[in-house]
Formats: sequence, C-alpha cells, structure tokens
Amino acid sequence: MLQPIKKRFDIQINAANSSVSKPFELDKNIKLIKGVLVTSDKDDLLYYRGTQKIEINNKEYFPENYESKLLMTGLNVAPNLRYYPLGDVLIGNGIIKLSYTDTDDSRTPFVPYRVALYVDCMMEDEL
Repeated sequence: MLQPIKKRFDIQINAANSSVSKPFELDKNIKLIKGVLVTSDKDDLLYYRGTQKIEINNKEYFPENYESKLLMTGLNVAPNLRYYPLGDVLIGNGIIKLSYTDTDDSRTPFVPYRVALYVDCMMEDEL
C-alpha cells in the first residue's frame, strides 16, 4: 500500500549571479512523485531573482530558466493544493536534479539564501 510523504531538498546560494546544480536521491521505498513546490528562507529573492531546471529520472519537467515564482505558493492556498501537480511520475533511478540560477534584480539586493525543493511522494509501506 502506498502512503503519502513529503521530502525536502535544499541548496545554498552563496553568491549573486551564480548557478548551483545538485542531484538528490530519493529513498528506495518511494514509488511515485505527485508534485513539487519551491520555497526559500528569503522568498523575495527566490521570487525576483530565481530560475531553475528540474529533472526527475533524467527527464526534464521544468526547463532551464523556468521562473521560480511559477512554482511558489502563498499562505492563502490550502496546504493540500500547494504542490505543482505532475501526475504520477515513476521515479526510475530515484534521482532528482535541481539546477538553480540567481540573477540580479534591482528590487532585491543579494544576500545568501537557501532554496528548498519539496516533493510530494508516494511511499511503499514497509510492513
């Protein structure tokens, strides 16, 4: 039987106008990905400065320079509706690759910040 679980993967952005790419491995008992959500400890920087590319099992789901603000959500959205739905994505090799780019924007001066990718998963019960 499959049970829902949320996983979080973080990258740190330490320099303005930089790109960070990192692969993350899902637990072996995770079978499906239902959706994703991007957030940060500095939401304004993520909103105005951030773009990313997200791959799951070597398949691109969000292309290079996909604006972070399109994967963010506000507090006015019900918690169970905050994830960008992907359907039922089989995880294959279990690798999620996040490639994030920070770009100057006059509305937000740079300070180091954390970007978090939340993944809405289905995990196989271990009985």
